[in-house]
Amino acid sequence: IKAAKEHDIPEDPKKILENKVLETVSDLYYVNTAVVEMICLDGADREGIVSKSVSSHSDLIPGVYEGGLKVWECTFDLIDYLSEAEIQFSNKTVLDLGCGAGLLGIVALKGKAGKVHFQDYNSTVIDEITLPNTVANCLNDSSRLGSRDNRKTSKPPSKRLKKAECLPNMLTKCRFFSGGWSEVSQLLLSSNKPFSKYDIILTSETIYNPDYYSALHDTLAQLLDKKGRVYLASKVHYFGVGGGIYLFEKFVEERDVFKTSIVKIIDKGLQRNIMEMAFK
Repeated sequence: IKAAKEHDIPEDPKKILENKVLETVSDLYYVNTAVVEMICLDGADREGIVSKSVSSHSDLIPGVYEGGLKVWECTFDLIDYLSEAEIQFSNKTVLDLGCGAGLLGIVALKGKAGKVHFQDYNSTVIDEITLPNTVANCLNDSSRLGSRDNRKTSKPPSKRLKKAECLPNMLTKCRFFSGGWSEVSQLLLSSNKPFSKYDIILTSETIYNPDYYSALHDTLAQLLDKKGRVYLASKVHYFGVGGGIYLFEKFVEERDVFKTSIVKIIDKGLQRNIMEMAFK
């Protein structure tokens, strides 16, 4: 069980972007993970998850590394759905659960959410991927966004990046947490800091392992506002680990706490789904 920890935003956020190479996708900035992995192998990874992932040739090591260094495809499905369905984030309190790169939370931030919290199992992911991505997307020179085709990646001009100032009010809306779901949930609920439950919880590719369903379900039940909504993106089945959308739907049904509906089906290759959840 990985203990929960809140990660502070450095006083000079721009320092987070030193030694990082930025790319764009869906009008969002994100750090090149291959470069991050090289830096981590050089000693920046106190958890040792990169060397363990490399040596085991696996993107998932249960209880050690839960895939947060990779941007999984259902993330883009959910980003597309949030836009198509015109989900309103304005002044909402949002959680990006199992955030990895944090792109879903960043979309909420750009949608003028009141607060956005990010959670990932691994502290290395928060420090080396999530925080840098959030800072990069808060950079003042926002005129560069929206001018590139989706899915094309490019390195922004480094000179302009160095001059760009961070929007402090956007970053002050954010909090970053690492650790297991149950532990982070306990940290939030028992903290001295004021905490209001989430209007929207976004989560992608977090139901691949049925062993985690109970912890995930309880976390959603504890942290979601009574009128809140969960938007969950998943493949129909995860080969090798056994999870998938219908198995999770059945699990939720049996618990009788949430109502669920499949709001979008993506039929390219292995079927993928977007599920909406709300309290009964």
